[in-house]
Amino acid sequence: MNVLYGGIFGFVVALGLGPIVIRILHRLKFGQTIREHGPQSHLKKQGTPTMGGLLFLVPLPLVVLLFAPDDLKAWSLVALIWSYGMIGLADDVLKVVFKRPLGLRAREKLLFQILFAAIFCWLAANYFHADGPYVLPFHAGTLSLGWLFAPLSILAILASGNAVNLTDGLDGLAAGATTLSMAFFAFWGIVHHDMALALVSTALIGSLIGFMRYNIHPAQVIMGDTGSLALGAAMAACAVVSRTTLILPLIGILFVIETLSVIIQVISFKLTGKRVFRMSPLHHHFELGGWTEERVVAVFWLVAALGATMAWWV
Repeated sequence: MNVLYGGIFGFVVALGLGPIVIRILHRLKFGQTIREHGPQSHLKKQGTPTMGGLLFLVPLPLVVLLFAPDDLKAWSLVALIWSYGMIGLADDVLKVVFKRPLGLRAREKLLFQILFAAIFCWLAANYFHADGPYVLPFHAGTLSLGWLFAPLSILAILASGNAVNLTDGLDGLAAGATTLSMAFFAFWGIVHHDMALALVSTALIGSLIGFMRYNIHPAQVIMGDTGSLALGAAMAACAVVSRTTLILPLIGILFVIETLSVIIQVISFKLTGKRVFRMSPLHHHFELGGWTEERVVAVFWLVAALGATMAWWV
């Protein structure tokens, strides 16, 4: 029951914090800056409060404090999620407050991401037996990663954090897609009696649903890097402790597709001078093709749901 209560509590806190946080962000003039070379339809979002990821970050430690205060795994998951959220917050503050367009330097961001991921992976291996054996898809047996556990897990956390960051370009897109992907880990935790995993997953799901009350088109608040980096870290961290890292690309298939669209676009333009897509990430390609923002988000949510369902099946 604590798992259910954790989700409900996260929803109520995020929903209740929404008007307060949005009002404060408006007062501080922490508004999103829209790129001029992006879709022209997005220019109307100029000034929408950003750093809204705090709405779903704040409930997480409160849920663990209430329902699992002595659970090291739950606290470790929350710590990694928050650490990536704080990297994103620093990035957002530099962009919005100090008017540094690119935010944190790439090497600074990467250094902190690797550091926090490495600490988490050390805890996961030494205290939560996350280093194996890994169950292979389609009942193909098990696999012990050995020394590969740490680099693979760190890479998964880095990639996932930045993939969600790339996907966060439309109202409700990243939040809804992550909610669907996190449902996989909530069910996994319940079925395998991993209550720490289930509690943190459902708390995040509930918090994201509360956040989406203010993030669905037209958005009253944007999660910013504060939220997107945290969400990517959350998915990968849950995959690490549940030993499902090998199927994480399927669990978060939408984020993989979005990231691949950027990679393909860059490689194609550098090699041939031509673009494969009208604009990348992929959601902008469909926008420029005439799809409404709501239609793109709905279809992409469906893709995310299918990915998580297929991951459960395999």
